[in-house]
Amino acid sequence: MAPYGERVSTIKRTATWLRAHPLAVDGALAAAVLACMIVASFAAPDEYDHGKTWGTQAPDALGLTLMTLAAITLVFRRRGPLPVLAVTGALSLLELVSGDPRTPVVMSAVVALYTVASATDRPTTWRVGLLTMTVLTGVAMLAGSMPWYEQENLGIFAWTGMAAAAGDAVRSRRAFVHAIKERAERAERTREEEARRRVAEERLRIARDLHDVVAHHIALVNVQAGVAAHVMDKRPDQAKEALAHVREASRSALNELRATVGLLRQSGDPEAPTEPAPGLDRLDELVGTFRSAGLHVEVARADHGTTLPAAVDLAAYRVIQEALTNVRKHAGTEAKAEVSVVRVGPNVEITVLDNGPGDDAEARQDENGGHGLLGMRERVGALGGSCTAGPRYGGGFRVHAILPVKSRTGDTVGGTASANVPSRPAAARRTAPTGDPA
Repeated sequence: MAPYGERVSTIKRTATWLRAHPLAVDGALAAAVLACMIVASFAAPDEYDHGKTWGTQAPDALGLTLMTLAAITLVFRRRGPLPVLAVTGALSLLELVSGDPRTPVVMSAVVALYTVASATDRPTTWRVGLLTMTVLTGVAMLAGSMPWYEQENLGIFAWTGMAAAAGDAVRSRRAFVHAIKERAERAERTREEEARRRVAEERLRIARDLHDVVAHHIALVNVQAGVAAHVMDKRPDQAKEALAHVREASRSALNELRATVGLLRQSGDPEAPTEPAPGLDRLDELVGTFRSAGLHVEVARADHGTTLPAAVDLAAYRVIQEALTNVRKHAGTEAKAEVSVVRVGPNVEITVLDNGPGDDAEARQDENGGHGLLGMRERVGALGGSCTAGPRYGGGFRVHAILPVKSRTGDTVGGTASANVPSRPAAARRTAPTGDPA
């Protein structure tokens, strides 16, 4: 005996071939039906002592012709179910009226009715099935050569009814299986689209982090390097201090870049970042880097005791970082900046003001407001907040962000936001820093 795997493979190949050649299958079925009709036509019930016994009889030429025509018609049952049923039904009626002895041509009509029921809808099956059952049974009882109460007449009614019911059951099962397959394919497509969307969101988030880190630290390095070059000859001590700030800013930039890009590592890769994401607890450190670069910054906080989710804390930090970076780059050397962090009801509001030139503030949105301001709005909008940025009346620039501390359902936004970000390795997950009262 062949192994189980080979038998299964043979069955699959056979099924595939049969699906690819339906006409051959129908031809084989027609030949089988013709053989059954011919064999059944030679058997006839005889009366014997108030009972019935089975003998043999010879079908006439008309019966053989009708059986052959009905079998040939069945070859085309899939191409035209209703026309095939009409032809086989007409041949069956002709045989019921004129056939003596009777031959089982009605067997072909039973097969045709099954095909109609399996290939059409249920209302059509009910209408056509009832019509076929009524016409064939009525003609057999009223116009046939046998008495109306003969069991063969009732058998016609039973066989046609079973054919319609079986065909409808096969059609229903086929539709059910197709619906399950379609639902599974749709679910698979949905999962793929969701995976692509999550990847795109993660890439956008990392791109925003990279932009914020690079823009902030490169701006500081540029300023400190310019200071060092300016005072190198006359005040070497101040130049040394500026170079130290350059070194510190470049080291911080490298560390944050390593942590951000490290999120793209797989779980088995070494040196996954473990440092927490920056938050408002590091606001003083952030402001200190700008003050060391010569920017006068004042901070006012009214968020005492507020613990922010990790995503909100990071977004608040990045908004302030980007806003101060823009102030340092565009507002001039004499500009001053004011940073306020205030808890207002269910939200925390971040405001960064500067007193830079008005014309430069208006040009900021055109020349530099592309990725920086857009990144801030996208970052805040992803958490359900809002961010506005634009020139102030009387000169300067204003950045205002509103971040929800909790969602409407009472859950922290961090839990909601994390559902939109692909899972990371355990070592790469960032912890949620707490707010640091000023």
